[in-house]
Order: sequence, then structure tokens, then C-alpha cells
Amino acid sequence: MKDMATGLSMVPHDVAMEHRGDDIVLTTRVPMDEVVAHTGVWLHRWANYTPDRVFLAERAGEGWREHGYAEVLEMVRALASGLLARGMGPHTPIVIMSGNGVDHALLSFAAQYVGVPTVPLAEQYSLIEEAHGRLVYVLDKIRPAMAFVDDAGLYAKALALPQLEGVEIVAAKTAGAPCKVTPLAELMAGGASADLEEAHLKVGPDTVAKVLFTSGSSSDPKGVLTTQKMMCANQAQMSSVLPFLKDRPPRITDWLPWNHVFGGSHNTNMMLAHGGTMRIDHGKPTKRGFGTTLENIRSHPGTLSFNVPVGYSMLVHAMEGDRALREAFFGDLDLIFYAGASLPQPVWTRLEEMAMEIRGRLPLMISSWGMTETAPATIMLHENVGRSGIIGVPLPGTEVKLSPDEDMRCELRVRGPNVMQGYWDDATKTAAAFDEDGFLVTGDAVKFVDAADPDRGLVFDGRVSEDFKLTTGTWVQAGKLRLDTLEAMRGLVQDVVICGHDRGEIGLFIFPRADHVDDGNSSEGAVIDGHLQAEIEAVMREMERKATGSAKKITRALILAEPPSLKDGEVTDKGSLNIRKIMTRRADLLERLYDNEDPALIRV
Repeated sequence: MKDMATGLSMVPHDVAMEHRGDDIVLTTRVPMDEVVAHTGVWLHRWANYTPDRVFLAERAGEGWREHGYAEVLEMVRALASGLLARGMGPHTPIVIMSGNGVDHALLSFAAQYVGVPTVPLAEQYSLIEEAHGRLVYVLDKIRPAMAFVDDAGLYAKALALPQLEGVEIVAAKTAGAPCKVTPLAELMAGGASADLEEAHLKVGPDTVAKVLFTSGSSSDPKGVLTTQKMMCANQAQMSSVLPFLKDRPPRITDWLPWNHVFGGSHNTNMMLAHGGTMRIDHGKPTKRGFGTTLENIRSHPGTLSFNVPVGYSMLVHAMEGDRALREAFFGDLDLIFYAGASLPQPVWTRLEEMAMEIRGRLPLMISSWGMTETAPATIMLHENVGRSGIIGVPLPGTEVKLSPDEDMRCELRVRGPNVMQGYWDDATKTAAAFDEDGFLVTGDAVKFVDAADPDRGLVFDGRVSEDFKLTTGTWVQAGKLRLDTLEAMRGLVQDVVICGHDRGEIGLFIFPRADHVDDGNSSEGAVIDGHLQAEIEAVMREMERKATGSAKKITRALILAEPPSLKDGEVTDKGSLNIRKIMTRRADLLERLYDNEDPALIRV
């Protein structure tokens, strides 16, 4: 059906709800599109149908490096032959240590073509010496046969790590390498392999395509065994409910990192599955990188936009005084998709207003729920709802099991063809990840928009796995309380940690914005803005006044001058906090938080 507001082909929500004991199981009645066996099917399809359409592109000097589907297939097969000539296969993984790029994509698709797993890692693991501990952890666990970087000189310190001794290093640029390096061109020119067709025919749904490491926000990162079936089924699930993706080839200009499932599987495979164009944006939503993103939007805007909320906030700000930028962004736009957190409603509203100004109609504005273990989309909004915060309904082929409490806050568990079978070399954590019925235990909580009408969808409601008990026996929904606190303290803080496990009251660690911290004074609580403590205390008093019980009442806080440490594992590559590491590393501060005589303590 055509949606009147957007003009797009869409499928309305159609949820089936079943009660199984105390649990609720949601599914959708929407049928699922056909699932291909592996990503190579898509690559061959579009190389045959639209050989010259640009598939992969990135900036090169003053212009763009662009490769059409037929050319990509040719290079992928050449690289795959080079891998086979080295005897590589399912048990010889390739670690990719640099960020998004055409060469990264070519090697990844080549490995998938012949069943060699790739392990894309956050580039900061390699570029930031303080983060080398994370890199060493992964290298020790994976034991790769090959490592790739786009620039051996730029990544020289990481390539010199002893964990890479004896590992073949491949680089697009070899100057400045600290060790012997194979040029990527040499790997590609390895000659035709007699085993290429045979190896490609062996690739199937259960073949491991890549190992994606979780962010490690509550423990050490785990390597998710991402199969061809998971990735291919997920694209079929999404195209079933977003049929406009099949109406014309989509285009994106995208920065989201490929070591994360959102950028590397969701977005990249969406372009490949639908014969679309993937332009790699080497900018990002930071003060330093956002100018590059804006330049790319002006020159090559997409039909789909994927971003995190802070990216859309920055974009709205940039578009306010720039009609040409608004025209470029909205001119051919079908979809605005956000993930990672809820999009502030004022940003949502302003995007709608700008779209109506430029085009006279709205793009579809949606979100989704997923995780690395689910490839990722499992719950998705696919109707026009006009408001932020709704993650949607189950995608075709998935089962969503909800375990509600007395407030109808539901622990979320999922099952489906896009869900992983396990973690790399970790049978214990694999077993713990599933319940007795085979549902993945996500650790997340959701609520119904309207329990009487499941078609209205679900909203995210924090992390059950972060919840704890006070000494009074009261359960604290820490994940939900953190989100509420960040909303109340919007603009004042960078992040917060909810404390109180086995304590009598809820406390708060506050990480202020960097511009509030006095670099000349390393003592905890030293800040440039002398009004910050008073402002935070005022917010806490207002929160305390509105709190409906001890489970929501924050009584104390400390402002921490030292930011979360990447080196010590307090912050993940996604930028989220590792709560366990923070509590362990700052145990002395935790004691101070509950010392009523501490002069730095904020009490309400």
C-alpha cells in the first residue's frame, strides 16, 4: 500500500499476540521475503543486471573513487583467489584493523565469497596506543592468519605488536611499515585459482561470514559468529516490511563504522541486497569531522539516511541557516532512520518541518531494536507514527518473548533466523546467552505503547541486566533511571552511572562535559564552571520531588573530574560506559559517594 504522508510503498503493522504462561510472545503476520543463500548471490545478481551502476565509492583527492557492480565482482573474485592460494578457509580469520574504506569492503566481500571469516575492529584499537589492550585481547582470542590495514605507516605501532608476529600483513599503502607487508595489489594479482568455483559453491547459510565483537559495556567483548544466514535473512525481513526499498535502488552516504553491526551489516548489506550505492563518508558527528559529512551530503545526498541522534541534532543545527544544505539532504530522501538512543522530539519535529518546506511531503522516520547478536534488526517500526521513541514491532520470522512485571515493564528475549548460534571460542557464554526455549536473553527491557493494541509497537525501557537491589530489598531499574537522569540533566553532563548495589540509597557518578573540567587540577570534583554543582543539585532536588519511591530517588552524587578511561576499559569503542570496570577501578570513589562527611558530596 502507498502511505499518503510519504508516498512510499509500506506494509502496516499486523501483530499476533499469544500468552504462554506468564509470558507474552509477539510475532507478525506479514510474510517474509525469500532469503538468498549468501551475499555472493546479490553481488552476481547486480553485476549481471546493472554492471555499471556504482556500488562502492569514497573520496580520493579532489574527486571520488567509484566502482560499479561488475568491476567489484571482478576484484572480489581476484582477491578471493589470492586468499585461496594461501590456503585460507573457515579456520583462518582475517583481522581488519582499519576503518571503513573501499579496500576494506573488497577484502571483506572476497573473504565472504570463499568462506573466510573477517574480524573488523574499531580503528581506535590500533590508532590509540592506550587502547592497544583491547586489540591485544582480540588478537589473542582470534589468532588471525592475516591482518589488513589501509595504511601500514599510519598503523605502524599496532602492526609491531608481538601478537602479529608470523601473521601476514596486507596493506593498501605500504610505506612506513614496521615489518614485511604484502601490498593489496599483490594479493589481488595472485592469479586465477582452480579452486575458486569449488570454494564458492561450498559457501552456504551456515558459513561464518564475520566475527563482530560486542562493545563490552558490561564485560569483556564477545565475538559474535555472524553467519551468511543471519545477514541474508535480516535483509529479507526488512525488505518484507519496507517494500519501497525494491521500488528503486537506494543510495546512502554513510559514516557508521563497519566494526559495528549497524554500519557493517545493516547498512552495507542493504545496499548490496537492493542493488544500491554505498558512498563512504569519512566524516562523523564530531566537531572535527562533521564538516566532511556536510560536504559529502551536499555533493552526494542519499535516498536513505542512517545516523545516531547526536548526528541528526548536529545536522539540524547546520541546516537551520543553510537552505542549499536542506535542499540537498531532503531533495530525494525516502527514509530517516535513527538508532543507538531515542531521537529528541524537538529534533524529530524540526526534521519534519524542514522536509515539508523542501519537498511538501515527509520521509518515513523510523527506528528499530537490535544487537550484534541479532544481525541486527529484530523489532522495527514500519509505519508513520509522528513521534520519536517507538522501536516498533517484530519483523517477519522473529518471535519476541516478553516477561512483564506488575508495571508491564517487560524483559525482552528473541528468537529467529537472524539470531546468532553462539560466540567465538566461548561455549560457556554461548550457553548462558539462551533460555531453555532457545530464546536469546537480551538483558533489555521494553514497554507497550498500548498494551491493548500491540500494533502500536514497543518502546525501549532500559537494561534489565543493569538493575540491582538496595539493602532494603527494593529493585532499582538502573538502566531506565539512567535514561531519565540524562534527560533531566540534558546539557549539563556527558554521562552518568547509577550506583547503589547492596547500599541503602541510590547514588550517582557524574561525568561532566569536558569544558567543565579544570585540567590544571586533578582532584575529583574540580570544575571550571563554579555553578555546575549548584545546577546539578537543583536538578536532583526536582527529580527527588517527583520521585514516586525509593527505587527512583537519587540522594547523593559525585562529580568526577577524570573522564572515562579508554585505556582502562571504562569506555567502549561505541562510546558507551563499561559500568563494571568503572565501579571496580573507582572503588575508592564509590566509598566516598556513601561517606556523608565527604566535602565533595552532593546531597539532596
